[in-house]
Amino acid sequence: MARKPALSIEKLNELGIEKLAQMVLNEAEQNAGFRRQVKAALAGKSGPEAIAKLIDRRISGLERAKSFVEWDKARAFRDDLRSLINTIEAELGPVAPTLALDRLLRFIATHERVFERVDDSSGYVQDVYYQAIHMTGELSQALSRPEADLLTEKIMVSLGESTHGYLADITAAVVPHLPQNTLNCWDNDLKKAIADRRAKEKTRKSDDWFYSMTSQWAGMRQTIAKARGDIDLLIDLEEEKQPNAQDTLVIAAQLLEAGRATEALDWVRKPGHRTFNAADDDLSPVRVSLEARVLEALDDKPAAQALRWRCFEAVLSADILREYLKHLPDFEDIEAEERAHALALENSAPETALLFFLNWPRLDLAAQLIETHPQRWNGRDWHLLPKVAKLLEHENPLAATILYRALLDDILDRARSKAYSHGAKYLGQLALLARDADLARPIGIVDHASYLANIKKNHSRKSGFWARAAQSC
Repeated sequence: MARKPALSIEKLNELGIEKLAQMVLNEAEQNAGFRRQVKAALAGKSGPEAIAKLIDRRISGLERAKSFVEWDKARAFRDDLRSLINTIEAELGPVAPTLALDRLLRFIATHERVFERVDDSSGYVQDVYYQAIHMTGELSQALSRPEADLLTEKIMVSLGESTHGYLADITAAVVPHLPQNTLNCWDNDLKKAIADRRAKEKTRKSDDWFYSMTSQWAGMRQTIAKARGDIDLLIDLEEEKQPNAQDTLVIAAQLLEAGRATEALDWVRKPGHRTFNAADDDLSPVRVSLEARVLEALDDKPAAQALRWRCFEAVLSADILREYLKHLPDFEDIEAEERAHALALENSAPETALLFFLNWPRLDLAAQLIETHPQRWNGRDWHLLPKVAKLLEHENPLAATILYRALLDDILDRARSKAYSHGAKYLGQLALLARDADLARPIGIVDHASYLANIKKNHSRKSGFWARAAQSC
């Protein structure tokens, strides 16, 4: 069979101008977004102001619109928004970055009105706005110093009172590309705005609820402080927050990077806002990994290793164990790894140990763990167990059988009719594994024929399942 010709500029040129123009015209008649891009490209022949005028009309429509976008039109609406920002970037950005940035900011400022008009539970429309924010950062690299100063003012005018969080996102996008003097001026303006706003907020009645922009503005100041390398200001702003809202690990990481390990140790051990999820914050892998690096910077390697091992014992983190083994002398890592495996096999929470062996990875030990605790596995873990069973089918049929039985038993015991098709598939896999699994089964685990007889007896009235099972045979 002949291969389809690949598209390229050279091959398209061979079609000729007239044929290409007709193809563009045909597509433009069917695709509204593409038609607008073509119009913008044609307008570009008259200069960037003509392109900007077309874009302004489309943004004005967004600003005025009030009707709700029905679900069946949401995809087209999203594509139209994406077409708009792509036009700004492709047609206006290369020739007039300042004009392009003005339009992007104006577009981003429509987000609150747009989100009121469309059900965006999938997040697709928000993705378009994040794409526009990313474009803002890219285009800001082309600005001169005076233009950069004006950009910060435009950002505050367009989004300075936005509660959605895009103001902080735009700040993070543009800050790396702005001159230091511009950042200094922006920080001073924010500092004054925060002071003025707090003074006004003090005059409000205590029982009046309101959203304060000062926390978002303070976060912007921290973003600017990072870009300027002003760690002391970063810390001062962090200390203004409530203790349980302080991101202590971010500050510790910044201090460690700056060579201020003693201060970093204080911050990494401070209670504060945790950006991770662990039963014991003090032994969470994220925090432990950072504290261990701080301890090593302070030339206390034994303490760092002891902390890593204590964390591994508590949560069986594969990442922490890798760090621990990496810092051991040659040949000691093999013995330590075997000790870690033995510890995981003896862990009182086999589910945690299973995840560890999958992440390590040691599928043979995962299978050993499953076979050691055949009654422990919960068929409600449908998001994990089928994948594990599939991995184990070839080399460890007994372990795979145990998991498939747990999944099938849960479906039948709870009469989950919507999952009968999955249950039938599991039963089919059990039949395929039966011979090898039966040969490996220990006392206490029934053979496949007995298992099948039991579920037929206990669930004989679930005709929907048995019909599915018959179809799968």
